[in-house]
Amino acid sequence: MNSLFKVLPLSALAIAIAGCTPQTPETKQVTTEVTQDAKHNDGEKLEQYFADMYQIDLKRSPQSQSYRGYKWDYDKWDDISETAQNDTRKLLEKRLVDLKKFDLSQLDKQQKLSVEVALTDIKRRLANDEFRHHTYIMHQFRAFHTLVPSFLINIHSISNVDDAKAYITRLNGVDGMFTQVIEQLKTRQELGVFPPKWAYDKMIQASQNVVTGKPFDETSQDSTIWADFKGKVEALELDEGEQSALLADAKLALNQSLLPAYQNIIQELQLQRTLSPEGDGVWRLPDSDKWYKNRLEWFTTTDLDAEQVHQLGLQNVERIHKAMGEIMQQVEFKGSLQEFFQFMRTSKQFNYANTYAGREAYMRDAKNLIDVMEAKIPEYFGLTPKARMQVKRVEAFREKSAGKAFYQSPSKDGARPGTYYANLYNMQDMPNYQMEALAYHEGIPGHHMQRAIAQELEGIPEFQKYVSFTAYTEGWGLYSEELAKDMGFYEDPYSDFGRLAMELWRACRLVVDTGLHAKKWSREQAIDYLIANTPNPKNDSVKAIERYIAMPGQATAYLIGKLKIMELRSQAKEALGEKFDIRGFHDEILKDGPVPLNILESKVQSWIDSQQ
Repeated sequence: MNSLFKVLPLSALAIAIAGCTPQTPETKQVTTEVTQDAKHNDGEKLEQYFADMYQIDLKRSPQSQSYRGYKWDYDKWDDISETAQNDTRKLLEKRLVDLKKFDLSQLDKQQKLSVEVALTDIKRRLANDEFRHHTYIMHQFRAFHTLVPSFLINIHSISNVDDAKAYITRLNGVDGMFTQVIEQLKTRQELGVFPPKWAYDKMIQASQNVVTGKPFDETSQDSTIWADFKGKVEALELDEGEQSALLADAKLALNQSLLPAYQNIIQELQLQRTLSPEGDGVWRLPDSDKWYKNRLEWFTTTDLDAEQVHQLGLQNVERIHKAMGEIMQQVEFKGSLQEFFQFMRTSKQFNYANTYAGREAYMRDAKNLIDVMEAKIPEYFGLTPKARMQVKRVEAFREKSAGKAFYQSPSKDGARPGTYYANLYNMQDMPNYQMEALAYHEGIPGHHMQRAIAQELEGIPEFQKYVSFTAYTEGWGLYSEELAKDMGFYEDPYSDFGRLAMELWRACRLVVDTGLHAKKWSREQAIDYLIANTPNPKNDSVKAIERYIAMPGQATAYLIGKLKIMELRSQAKEALGEKFDIRGFHDEILKDGPVPLNILESKVQSWIDSQQ
């Protein structure tokens, strides 16, 4: 079978540094030299090297520690200064040299794979560092103005007084962190790197939302962070004096550190809005061709160029439109596909009420879908996660600008469950016919299966559980939507249409992302394309295009990753015939954590050989 596309050679890969990490006093003198200790063979030394590497990176990132359930630096934020980023680059360059000293002939199969993954990751990160200041350090979807409240609310738990004091110290540290953010904004200003003008309005509004309410003003409603801290402290059931002291210290930190920090960031955003050049895509930026090529390589782990990605999108849009025509016949709809789209957008039978009760019903039904799916998982998977999963609504302070759904991994110790977030800001954007596919993608067997299992794997280095390969992770999520059909779900033809609509959405992403960033499409032109070619409502299309503008290339990973997994499954079925075991195939995909598509292809081929 011919491959749908060629995966990128390891030597040519490029990746983004996802949040540069700081150098702490505890780790400043720590190194990861490859020793020549005769008592240990290369395999044992490699395992120690990877263990040290993971610990160093974790100790340099207080936020990563908190995400994974550690409280080592529970009162700190990450360091995003140029010095910290330069230190990160030096560390990566050193590791590239170190890893090449190991004798591969002395390593077992798993260790060789780990070295390949590590080298791939390092080369990608170093290649991307060449474009360090091309990234939007602030954009309307995921940036520091929403990171602070979402992190404190969802990640910083308070189990005792020390945790509460650490929370307060983090409040006091927001000013320092935002000072670094502003420095990064000014560096990009000098280079001519700005998000579009309209994005600033959304960032400014979201920032103002964080500092609205008590104790920042005299309104009757508590601000988001203040309500969170009060609720967590009150749950400790402390004596009145101790509780009052903590609340007083937090109020002081909010007013004297966090509020000025947000005022400063708002002021800087207002200034930069006036400087941002007209247009929407990265073609507005210096070295835009090289930068966008970097983005496509990073997110897809292939060598596809912008035109190839664009054409792949158009081909799959046509394929899915034809499949939708079959659904139209099944439900006996008379009219064109566009008329069917309009029917799906406007018919009230597909929407929950835009009320508290409607939102509660959506959450309840989403949880039920996942519970039913979970019961059938053992038939299709040998590997299953131990971590629990929950469904939560996106918080009010960020729901207006956040995407329609996303997943947050559980903590390493399982104390914080994996979370499927549903954005219920506008219930028309969350039709019931898309509900199944969305739940399977974000929850089970999608992201929760893949990411929770990765964290719980034994026998692989810790770094390998968290390394970022978007085409693998999001490709798995989209593959899970179609897998659910193979498992007997989507019994309602409208839900099956919803599955196709979700895949169509990802196919259209290939078209509009490359259109925006390589073909100089306007925001409006891209929105019009989505409205004409998908059943999603206009507001959904608007928010999606604004996301693709903020995160160039990211949206292309989903379908490209899914197509590769489907291709590999077809190859395995064809090669193995009756010997093909779907449980074994899925376990092979998941058992080594995230990998680029070329390594995934090699893994599956080895699995096929072993089964034969």
